[in-house]
Amino acid sequence: MNKFYRQKLIFQWIIAITLLLGALLPMFVIIIKASNQPLYYLFFMIYIPVAQFAFTPFCTLTGIYKYYSPMLLGYNATDKQIDLHNGTSFDYLMVMTHHKPGIEFRNRLLKYHLEGLLNIIQLIENKNSPETVNIVGTSYFFNKRTLEKMGFETENPSLFYRINLYMNVIDLIWMYSLSQGKLKIPNIGNVRKASTTGKKLIENKNKIKLLIEKLKHKIPPYNQSFVSPEQPPMP
Repeated sequence: MNKFYRQKLIFQWIIAITLLLGALLPMFVIIIKASNQPLYYLFFMIYIPVAQFAFTPFCTLTGIYKYYSPMLLGYNATDKQIDLHNGTSFDYLMVMTHHKPGIEFRNRLLKYHLEGLLNIIQLIENKNSPETVNIVGTSYFFNKRTLEKMGFETENPSLFYRINLYMNVIDLIWMYSLSQGKLKIPNIGNVRKASTTGKKLIENKNKIKLLIEKLKHKIPPYNQSFVSPEQPPMP
């Protein structure tokens, strides 16, 4: 799991609140400056990656982010819908820094995503989430064929999703570059929105397991079991 959440809970909260308050200050400065000069709003392109990093511990501790694996989270997940997202820059720092950029990095990330889907399946099978739950997300890591093998339907993302992607373009570039082992800009125009239901995900459980087994042979062994941040930290 993310090693940050193995620390004492009081320490987690101190860091989370400190990062949160530190990130709010530049936001207010930009808004105040932009009231007189709208061009200052362009600084949000730089600010958003900083905010994503700084807000992560607070959003996790308050349940806004729910992690299904160290690098797969649900935003404001409910019994009606789970909106899946790749881990934030904070998660990359705490989880992925020891993995070599390129194929190893990409395969490890894909494995975390697949393991996250298996954990969602387990939640549904244990009746902690209904089979009717809608599971949605956008991805440039999985191709359309792989998504459909796992029971997902793909479509062009809405305007809101596209705007969100472009607003996070700085993070997307360096994250994608790490997975490719070189500086590379992802083709955001080709990103697809994927959706499925809990029931369909369960029906494709064995296919997901098979994909994980294939990835295991492509990446060096690494002993890291997942423990949800919701569980108590180690003493």
